[in-house]
Amino acid sequence: MKYKLLGATGVRVSELCYGTMSFGGDADEAESGRMYAACRDAGINFFDSANVYSRGRSEEILGRLIAGERDEVVITSKCTGVVGNDVNARGSSRRHVVRQVEESLRRLDTDRIDVLFMHHFDESLPVEEVLRGLENVVQSGKVLYIGASNYAAWQVAKALGISERRGWARFDVLQPMYSLVKRQAESEILPMAMSENLGVIPYSPVGGGALSGKYGVKQKPEEGRLVANEMYARRYSAEGTYETAAAFTEFANNAGIHPVSLAVAWVAGHPGVTSPIIGARNVEQLRPALESVDVDMTPDLRAEISGLSKAPPPANDRFEERV
Repeated sequence: MKYKLLGATGVRVSELCYGTMSFGGDADEAESGRMYAACRDAGINFFDSANVYSRGRSEEILGRLIAGERDEVVITSKCTGVVGNDVNARGSSRRHVVRQVEESLRRLDTDRIDVLFMHHFDESLPVEEVLRGLENVVQSGKVLYIGASNYAAWQVAKALGISERRGWARFDVLQPMYSLVKRQAESEILPMAMSENLGVIPYSPVGGGALSGKYGVKQKPEEGRLVANEMYARRYSAEGTYETAAAFTEFANNAGIHPVSLAVAWVAGHPGVTSPIIGARNVEQLRPALESVDVDMTPDLRAEISGLSKAPPPANDRFEERV
């Protein structure tokens, strides 16, 4: 396992980040512990969570697992999502952020969150108000760095400008969706991150399972996110997704590499990516993602794999200027 600087923070994180969304849900506490141990044995020191994962149980389980080695791991959490029936139990207001930071600290049984992400862009608030609240929790010492998940590039850029002008903590880390079948981040998010020296930890590098080797134009497993989860089914319903999945699986099989390993390595191979977020329901499913670090993702190999899917148009939509 190699370690990389997380943007401009000075913090070194493993080249893979483990996402704990399955903790307390698809994986019970015992299986979560086995996956955590496998990650630590592989050298992972970076764990991503959120206040909404398994209604808080994910953070509780992660908190128990990191006990005794808190200073050796880097942990993230998120807020913005709905956490209750109250009309204010959601969003990015200062009131909600302060409250959710306290709740996450309690569940994680720690005194600070290394990176706190805004889980989604809150259209009901001025960006300046969101940043003011985040500055408050950073100044309190309860949050060390802040990040944006699922933000558009213009939203991040606007926030960076406000933070610079006000002298407030800025977004240091981004968490976009990115995979061979979801490449929108290549248009503006990743170039912006490289320009501004932001850490990037993309989620769903295996395309919600589409690139796991189980899916094709006429091939679907009996169970899996893309079969059982309506949200994921819609997310990956774009034309060409399963054609790409079939071509990718064939390519991986011909190369003698597990499709999951190759899919994660392809995402990690982008120069703007710090650490792809991997996840699993059990240790067996986790192994090929961990083995992605052994794939020699050369520029030529990455370019060949990239040719299996359609690249997004450039930000200015002038294809003749693409280099």
